[in-house]
Amino acid sequence: MLTDDDLHFFHEGSHVRMYDAFGAHLGVEKGVAGTRFAVWAPGAESVSAIGDFNDWKADANPLALIGEGVWSGFVPGAKQSQCYKYKIVSKNRGYTIDKSDPMAFHCEVAPKVSSVIWPLDYEWQDAAWMKDRAAKSAQDAPISIYEMHVGSWKRVVEAGFRSLSYRELGPQLAAYCKEMGFTHVELMPITEHPYYPSWGYQTTGFFAATSRYGTPQDLMHCIDVLHQNGIG
Repeated sequence: MLTDDDLHFFHEGSHVRMYDAFGAHLGVEKGVAGTRFAVWAPGAESVSAIGDFNDWKADANPLALIGEGVWSGFVPGAKQSQCYKYKIVSKNRGYTIDKSDPMAFHCEVAPKVSSVIWPLDYEWQDAAWMKDRAAKSAQDAPISIYEMHVGSWKRVVEAGFRSLSYRELGPQLAAYCKEMGFTHVELMPITEHPYYPSWGYQTTGFFAATSRYGTPQDLMHCIDVLHQNGIG
């Protein structure tokens, strides 16, 4: 649940962990399992959470205005993998629209556009890398950065020329970087975006890695593999 500090730092523009405060968070409140939703909609007259959990009914789960432009509410029974959006009624002549969540952690695969309730649990295996990360990224440390785009770096010809998944990418990219002497990988934008040829520069999900190549945990696994192979 959003605290007074969350609201203060958000409006101040200094909240450095907005993904902890906004979006859709699985949890238990008053002994009931469900999802807590929170979104900023300063021009809204009302906001409701709609999705698979309530058959997309507009008024089933209204959110409460808990701060200046900030709406939040808990929906019992809303669970992982269910799609959702926000039904927003504007203060401007009652204009109504269904909007995906800019703070979602996961989204449907394009061209579908709904947000997806998803946790960010993952057991990292990169403790050795994290221990020495600061030294390997120091100003006087040797660094060679390989910039690449996930979707076009390598294709699977025998499977319709598709892109690699995050989990397929990790081992192959790590091997390539070690062979070529790169110490770090710089990924071109991988946040969710609707238009593939933009290569991710038209972001629609600030904290959702694009679902084109897998789940958030699949991306974490890719990064984990890179770290385990000494690649930043």
